[in-house]
Amino acid sequence: MTSTITESAVQAALARVEDPEIGRPITELDMIKSIAIDGNDVAVEVYLTIAGCPMKSTIEKNTRAALEDIDGIGSVSVSLDAMSDEQRRALKQKLRGGQAEPEIPFAKPDSTTRVFAVASGKGGVGKSTVTVNLAAALAHKGLKVGIVDADIYGHSVPGLLGSTAGPTVLDDEMLLPPISHGIKHISIGQFVQGNAPVVWRGPMLHRALQQFLGDVFWGDLDVLLLDLPPGTGDIALSVAQLIPNAELLIVTTPQAAAAEVAERAGSVAQQTRQRVAGVVENMGAMALPDGSTLDVFGTGGGKVVADRLSTILGHEVPVLAEVPLDPALRTGGDAGVPIVLNSPETPAAKAFLALADKLAIRSESLVGKTLGLGVTRH
Repeated sequence: MTSTITESAVQAALARVEDPEIGRPITELDMIKSIAIDGNDVAVEVYLTIAGCPMKSTIEKNTRAALEDIDGIGSVSVSLDAMSDEQRRALKQKLRGGQAEPEIPFAKPDSTTRVFAVASGKGGVGKSTVTVNLAAALAHKGLKVGIVDADIYGHSVPGLLGSTAGPTVLDDEMLLPPISHGIKHISIGQFVQGNAPVVWRGPMLHRALQQFLGDVFWGDLDVLLLDLPPGTGDIALSVAQLIPNAELLIVTTPQAAAAEVAERAGSVAQQTRQRVAGVVENMGAMALPDGSTLDVFGTGGGKVVADRLSTILGHEVPVLAEVPLDPALRTGGDAGVPIVLNSPETPAAKAFLALADKLAIRSESLVGKTLGLGVTRH
């Protein structure tokens, strides 16, 4: 039987299928095991990175859809197999661009990923909620976004994203992060049993952050957010050392006491020579059913922090967003669905979407530019 379907047409169709975790075509990743054409019928075998790949149904469905889109196609068969250890090692080398050792791509001078370290002076100001909802707003705009849950002791990002999956392990030195609501994320919570506490000293915290940044394959991100622990401890200094070009987003509430503490977190930038991108005031005036508002935590804390940091750092630090107190933020966090996705018309969701508009600018390459940074990686 004469076939009207060519192998080149099949290859072209498969080239449109991306591995969801890696974000590259399966043809480029050597994931095509075999192609068989019988008349107009096509059978394709696809390699998965691991046998239990969490995205195997997505890969199978997308492969089938791409093949069925070929003009004149008959029946389509898609089967799956798992890569061997040798194939996974080759894939790891391909993803690293031939580099033998892991490196932090965001620290390289030609990186175009904007990195924001979301910081606060104290706990309880909604820093993680801000991080997750900002990430969801950026992803909603079509950007490629990742989150590093750098709050090792108080990790909460997976829960806020409704994520129960762990990373895909290519080998001991490369992980593919899970994806929830289009956001890649990694957290120590994906490696501990249940709600077990993490009891580590500073050097272990530094090493964990280093692995999250260097051993995880993030792909070509537009924005990476780091959810820092509250205060000015080891992790804040490690971020400055490992990613000196990271910009700080300071989260506070309108309360004067919270603003005073938040100012300290921003002042760290004076020592690390990082740029403070701006201040996010969370838990602002709450809208009541009768149309009035209630300032549960007072007013003006965000502006106080921004004005003080502008004076201390010698450059303008703006208030980037004022997010009102909204019970839907809590219910969305408990359900694992950010408010910008399940209630986009609420004032809080609009505040996050407006914040994303201000930050959704891809970095220019830093090649040839002098950074003048005081903290470097050793």
